[in-house]
Amino acid sequence: MNRFFVEEKQIDGDRIWIDGSDLKHIRDVLRLREGEKIEVSCNSNTYISEIIELGKKEVILKIVDRYKGKNEPSNYIILYQGLAKGSKMDTILQKCTEIGVSEFYPLETSRAVVKIKNEKKSSSKVKRWQEITDQAAKQSKRDILPKVNKVLSFDQMIKSLEKEKNIIVPYEEERQRSIKSGLKNIEDKKIHLIIGPEGGFEEEEIEKLKMIGANIVSLGPRILRTETAGLASSTMIFYELGDLGVV
Repeated sequence: MNRFFVEEKQIDGDRIWIDGSDLKHIRDVLRLREGEKIEVSCNSNTYISEIIELGKKEVILKIVDRYKGKNEPSNYIILYQGLAKGSKMDTILQKCTEIGVSEFYPLETSRAVVKIKNEKKSSSKVKRWQEITDQAAKQSKRDILPKVNKVLSFDQMIKSLEKEKNIIVPYEEERQRSIKSGLKNIEDKKIHLIIGPEGGFEEEEIEKLKMIGANIVSLGPRILRTETAGLASSTMIFYELGDLGVV
């Protein structure tokens, strides 16, 4: 059953209204018809809904069942991803959304190949990246739409994390401490995961991260590409915290 996301204002009693690009997808791509059912998610609530009217400007649904969504991990990972070139950022956002990451910050670092020179270009990229995560959330049946925040500079990130806990930073020069050991003393369910760009982190950046209490960890003896590191790290974290449905 196909899943769509709506805001509270689109729900009134047992009726839901959908318009815009989702309407076009329902009507022109999926070619659904009146009487067929879809899933609608709003604020982690899931509504099984029947199409009762399919028009040119909107589709009207009737709610036939509702329940609290069960598809979100109990731990909230925020991924600070070093900017990557080409389609790599698309892949990172898509796959990390599928695995369960809840929030993203694109991150400018010293060695990042990609440099976003102005606010207009930055906003345009963030809007596109949000569309990618939205589609991935629908496909993977998430109960929320993960948020892609504005691009941060490294120093902006450091300032925002000064009073935060549970900061995990995979680093290729770390040889001893694993993600498992880095998670031993987490104090709540919010985890800040920081991944470097293609060129990795500068030593000065790692020192700044250590100064705010970040846990510098190893992902093992092999060097992972930036488009692999975020997904691998997120998967390890969810596994260690029991969030992959593994008993």
